[in-house]
Amino acid sequence: MRVVCAQHAGACYGVQRALDMAEEVLARKGAADTLGPLIHNPQVVADLEARGARVAEGAADVRTDTVIVRSHGIMPQVRAQLADAQLDIVDATCPYVLRAQKAAQQLACDGCRVLIVGEQGHPEVCAIREHARIEGACVDVVGSAADIPEDVSEPVGVVVQTTQRADALRAVVEALEARGIRPQVRDTICSATSERQEAAQQLAGSVDAMVVIGGKNSSNTTRLAEICAEVCERTYHVESAAELAPSMFAGCASAGVTAGASTPEYQITEVVRALQQM
Repeated sequence: MRVVCAQHAGACYGVQRALDMAEEVLARKGAADTLGPLIHNPQVVADLEARGARVAEGAADVRTDTVIVRSHGIMPQVRAQLADAQLDIVDATCPYVLRAQKAAQQLACDGCRVLIVGEQGHPEVCAIREHARIEGACVDVVGSAADIPEDVSEPVGVVVQTTQRADALRAVVEALEARGIRPQVRDTICSATSERQEAAQQLAGSVDAMVVIGGKNSSNTTRLAEICAEVCERTYHVESAAELAPSMFAGCASAGVTAGASTPEYQITEVVRALQQM
């Protein structure tokens, strides 16, 4: 079976930056806490924890003198709690996430009602929401155009979770415009996300089966799997090569491989090797 990797796949700049920062802290101090999982990759998080990077669920749960802020960012109220506790804060928030937080905050300062196109309850979305709320804005998280509240009126500002699909943002904006609302739109989708989605879609349309590697709790990996499944019926979202079986690829002449932004290169290599041996 021919195995083809997507042109753009795997760990993005923000994730690699967070991992490098965590490695530096562990090398220097031997132990630290991460506020929530550093990235959405269970295997990587488990490895970091085994080497001293314990996952803390909140500011009150931090047990060391150093806390690493997850790549998805944190709410400003939580950051204040960490500062009040006089902890050494290592901020591994992805720069693209910081951009989305600042965009939401600025829209709030401009007097807008803020709509966040994203996944309700996702840590990145929660942090973006609170950055707008602290400026007094009314904030709504919408997963689709159908979620837009009936009472929305101008002025309206729109930001988007960095790992969302561009068509989700477009649908929300078009729905607002259909109501006669001209929103201020801040397209905060990460360029790496767009590159991975476009490359995955192109590859999925040219192979018999598609393997998407990444955490089941990873929003951007889930989006990749959805995109691939739209054009390739035999799409498999896996976290490791152990989840693959020859029966999954019976009759396949080719298989494509892509990976979410929280997936390191070694996990991609393991999956490719497993596929080549089938």
